[in-house]
Amino acid sequence: MKRTSKVLAFLTIGAMLLAGCGQSTSSSTAASTAEQSEATASSTATEELSGKVSTGGSTSMEAVVGAFQEAFAEKYPGVDVTYDPTGSGAGITGAQEGSLDIGLSSRALKEDETGVTGTTIALDGIAIIVNSENPVADLTIEQLAGIAKGEITNWSEVGGEDAEIVFIGREAGSGTRDGFESIVGVEDSCVYSEELTATGAVIAKVQSNANAIGYASLSALDDTVKAVTVEGVAPSEETVQDGTYKIQRPFVFVTNDSAELSEAAQAFFDFAQSDEASDLIRAAGAVPLA
Repeated sequence: MKRTSKVLAFLTIGAMLLAGCGQSTSSSTAASTAEQSEATASSTATEELSGKVSTGGSTSMEAVVGAFQEAFAEKYPGVDVTYDPTGSGAGITGAQEGSLDIGLSSRALKEDETGVTGTTIALDGIAIIVNSENPVADLTIEQLAGIAKGEITNWSEVGGEDAEIVFIGREAGSGTRDGFESIVGVEDSCVYSEELTATGAVIAKVQSNANAIGYASLSALDDTVKAVTVEGVAPSEETVQDGTYKIQRPFVFVTNDSAELSEAAQAFFDFAQSDEASDLIRAAGAVPLA
């Protein structure tokens, strides 16, 4: 009799264990199914998002926006993001007038630029560039101001060779120009040898003229010209983020205060501020926010 009771008890415990395993397996399967359903729903939502997002403005932001466009297209193939490089002033005006979903500015908004909001998505150093053969390696803010205003006209005055300085800059309305002039303190007092309409054109001109000096976005800098240090500090991601490189400015998304972004435009706006975007910003030569 005792033996029969022990057998029955053993069988009862076994049944309970099997039931528990079955419940655990069912719970695990249900959780897995739920996760798969959620992932499928998210994927479907991503694929279904469609529309057009118009951006335009700063030419200095071309590399960053281009990187955003490419990565965003992989996530949202149904969305067409356009970019019109017309200068920061035009980007802000486009956002104000509603001709652009997102204006692009490589400078902070001014007090009289109302009706729009600027959101900084990255930082950029403005590199001071000279011809690769130029022996001058460092300049102070005071020396840059003197060159810009035409008070220093010969390279020998700043440690270079006896040659006339050719100062190259951007056109009025350029965010790069506005950033350089405001930081150096030479607004409305610069004496340019040439005023060009794009960052790439400034770089090309300095490359081709041994006596030229200009300014260009750090994100657009290449090895065809030389970036001098400013008061001993070279332009880099680290020196821009920590503020030791003094000639720097923000990259800004400008949106209209009275018009809500479309679903597609909002998705692009949010993407530009994501962790994924930080790597893209860095790869494009700009500086992600710290």
